[in-house]
This record gives sequence, structure tokens and C-alpha cells, in this order.
Amino acid sequence: MRRYGKNPDEDDIRVRPNRKGNRPRTHIRPKHEDAAEGMVLTVDRGRLTCLVEDRVIVAMKARELGRKAAVVGDRVGIVGDLSGKKDTLARIVRIEGRSSVLRRTADDDDPYERVVVANADQLAIVTALADPEPRPRMIDRCLVAAYDGGLTPLLVLTKSDLAPPDKLLELYGDLDIPYVVTNREELENGDAADRVRAELAGKITAFVGHSGVGKTTLVNALVPPERRRSTGHVNAVTGRGRHTTTSALALPLPDDEGWVVDTPGVRSFGLHHVDPSRVIHAFPDLEPGTENCPRACSHDEADCALDAWVAEGHADPARLYSLRRLLATRERHEGD
Repeated sequence: MRRYGKNPDEDDIRVRPNRKGNRPRTHIRPKHEDAAEGMVLTVDRGRLTCLVEDRVIVAMKARELGRKAAVVGDRVGIVGDLSGKKDTLARIVRIEGRSSVLRRTADDDDPYERVVVANADQLAIVTALADPEPRPRMIDRCLVAAYDGGLTPLLVLTKSDLAPPDKLLELYGDLDIPYVVTNREELENGDAADRVRAELAGKITAFVGHSGVGKTTLVNALVPPERRRSTGHVNAVTGRGRHTTTSALALPLPDDEGWVVDTPGVRSFGLHHVDPSRVIHAFPDLEPGTENCPRACSHDEADCALDAWVAEGHADPARLYSLRRLLATRERHEGD
């Protein structure tokens, strides 16, 4: 590949011969300093719907970005027709740095990493207390992904009219995770939406959950009526829901109170991309105790220094148990 100096001249520009209307090609990329800032709301077959100021526009990724993909929540630089009129198409020429990233793989042995949402402040893990039955291993995996990606977790437990939340909440009490419990009647009268909104104010919150837990129904209760999405039902025999949400979509809360990102329902949440050594960062009371751990300590072996740290009274034993349980999800299928 030919390299150009700091001051290229006309000899550095290549022109393809024998093609009518060719323009000179150069490796110097435009800076697009006049690009408008936008936020990606959804992605559909190469077309990205973005919010630029108060206008919703459709754009495509510029070729100069190469394989770098923009996802829902990304802050991007956009040029071209920004009017938002029908059949207009702008170009995304820059993807800004991300403050957080929610990622997953299809399975633990799948090396292909999928970025679900960028720049979210927190992850709302939606779980039904019955119909379908709660899956703690799935919750644990979502927690690991949240801690790894820089998102604060929030538990949202639905269908408390069918089963009490106490047993499930007991599993996560030592993690100090905020939670909201809802039921059908509270969703219908608006009480549940008000309590959930209080946890979302001023934040971008990604919603994730197993199919059929009522995630999209909850999102619909939070956003204005004209923004609502279609919902499905749970199969009475299998306890599984139908995937009615097929792509992530960012939706504004009323009165500019924040954003929710509804993501497709998942049946698995692979953690192939997660470095287990980063999970400890979610346990500030335990992290100082790792200074005396052996190199590459898994924090679940005979000479792990965390046992002595807890025995000396620096942290609650239940916290160490919670850490080890989360680390174990990296090696264990969520259906176990």
C-alpha cells in the first residue's frame, strides 16, 4: 500500500483509467467538522433511524467507517439531508466514544460478540415470578454483562399476582441491587409504571429479559401511547413467549425524563466475551482483598486471599458467595 507524506501533491492522487466520470481517489479522509450530532434509535437492515435535535431522520453508515458498526444508543456524527422528510437519506460519518456497552454472545462457545446497546446508564433485568418461571442463572448472566459493560443493574419483577417475590429477592439481597415488583393490576392502573419511572428518571435504561416475561408490556406502560410496540403471549404448555420485539429500539419517556431501550427477548445470554477478572469491580468491599491473591486467581480456589479477607471481618461472607456464584455463570449454562 502506498503511503503519503504530510504534504501530498497531485502525484499522490490516483485516477482509475478507462472509466468515465472517475474522481481522483486519496487516502485522506474528510474530517466532517460540520457533522450534526445525533443518537441512534434503531437499526434495520443497514438503515439507522436517528434523532438529530428534534428531528427523526434515516441514515446509512458511510463507507469510510469500514466495518465499525453503529448500534442503538450510539452518539454519531451525521451529514447530508437532515430535514427528516420522507425518502431522504443522510450519512453517518463518525461514531463517538462509548461510555458503556451491553454485549452478549449467542452461546458461551460462540466467539462472535454482539453489541446490543451503547451508552446506557443502567440495565433493567425484567423477570416474571411465574408463567414463565424465573431463571436465576439467566439473571446472574445479565448481571455479569451489566457489571462488565459499565451499566448499573435494576431488577424488575413482574406478575407478582401469580407468585410472591420473596424467595427470588433473597437470592440477590446481598448484591444491594435496586428492584421494583409489579403485577397486572398495577400495570393497568398506572401504579407500576410510576414506580418504575422513578428508577429511570434522567437515565438511558436498556430493558432485557427472557421471552414472555412482560418486558414489552412494561415498556408500553412507560412510554407515550403513540410509541407503543406490539406484544405477544405466553404459551400455556411450554411457558415460552413469542418474540414480538425483533430489534432494539430507543423510546423517550414522557416530559424528557429519560430513555428506555426495548431489546428483543432472549432465550440465552452467552458470556464468551467477558473477562472474569472484571466482575470483581462490582464488589468494592471485596476488591481490596484481592491484592494478596495469586496471579490469575479465579477467586474460587484454595489459596484465594478473599477467604482470609472475609474471615477478618472486612466483608460479609454472603458477598463472597454472591461473587463466586456470578463468576460461576461464566462456566455454566443458564438453564442449569
